[in-house]
Amino acid sequence: MWTRRDFLRMALALPAGLWLARYKAQAAPLRAAVKITSIKALQLDFEGDGCLVKIETDAGITGYGETGVDVATARARIPLLHLVGADPLAIERHFQAMTGAIHPFRPIIPLISGIDIALWDVAGKILDLPIYKLMGGPLRDGVLLYSHGDFLKDMTSPASCREWAQMIREQPEGFTTFKIEPKQALAPGEEVGPTATTAQLRKIARGFENVRAAVGDDIDIAVHSHNQWDTPSAIAVSRATESIKPVFFEDPLNSIEYCESWMAVKRATRTPILTGEKLEMVKQFKPFVDTQAVDIIHPDVSYAGGISGCRRIADYAALYRTPMALHNVGTLVRTYASVQLAAAIANFYRSENRLGRPGRMVEKMAAGKPPVVRNSTFQLPEGPGLGLEIDPGFMREHTPHGEDWA
Repeated sequence: MWTRRDFLRMALALPAGLWLARYKAQAAPLRAAVKITSIKALQLDFEGDGCLVKIETDAGITGYGETGVDVATARARIPLLHLVGADPLAIERHFQAMTGAIHPFRPIIPLISGIDIALWDVAGKILDLPIYKLMGGPLRDGVLLYSHGDFLKDMTSPASCREWAQMIREQPEGFTTFKIEPKQALAPGEEVGPTATTAQLRKIARGFENVRAAVGDDIDIAVHSHNQWDTPSAIAVSRATESIKPVFFEDPLNSIEYCESWMAVKRATRTPILTGEKLEMVKQFKPFVDTQAVDIIHPDVSYAGGISGCRRIADYAALYRTPMALHNVGTLVRTYASVQLAAAIANFYRSENRLGRPGRMVEKMAAGKPPVVRNSTFQLPEGPGLGLEIDPGFMREHTPHGEDWA
């Protein structure tokens, strides 16, 4: 007898089967024609939550990925994945092997995420297509991005808020959404969380009201916490900021994984709740989606399972009409991977990014054509794979002394 769970499992498998079948048909003529010769890792000096990996092949094609682990962990675990000598186009087989229960150690999904991205980059270069086309896209002409308000000097000062508003309006990227941490409204060094005091709530409310007055109604503002509040305080911060109509409240609760308190916060606020930057695979997102405990899920392509894993998460969330945003505070490799994924999923919302910051350091990672962002939208890259050519000079400049790919 068929159960509701059986039907859901079948429905979840269908979208993945369709896009993977399309990829397999494209890749079939070149199967086993190319072999992986090495997988190496490198930590750049400005990466705070991961490292780069590259996959080299006997065809001279190199693919890049970005993990959610440090370089020492990556180098220790990469040999245990047994990918050298394998066909890089067998992405689904490799994903199942790396994440499966039969593996000789517990899978480190943030490492596997980077390997998976690099495999898709290699596949796109072999087949001479962007990743989003291998996945059946594009479903949109550009990818909507959001940015950060961390260069806002003083939320308690209306003049400082107006200065920041003028600065963001002059940016060529034209970002229309910025997220801001409530602690930016508090004194430097002031203890933040898990319990918000009455005085802190007043400061937070006033700070966000100053920002709204400065930017007007044409800029969207989100409340950006870092899982620091207990349940009553998460509700209180949400209510303190409701008047400015935030587009979402990110990571309000001091629990990264699902618990029933997420439902309490969701029921108590009119602001959409968003979470998920440190969750992995469908398994950890499933309870949030099943119970509708959040309004928007927020995986990181370098942490949640790479392009393969995040596509599955998107497909599962789509069954419940749940939109998916993408977390990203990484390099251009993670940014391009996020854009490629976002272009091919139906329930995409917005993607975080670190472009447009003073000095445009992240953008300098690109050789040749730099990323193009206009009206807060990343124009889809046309090149094969990730569509990113990396500047070797930039890599040398930002590699710690004595380090190299290994």
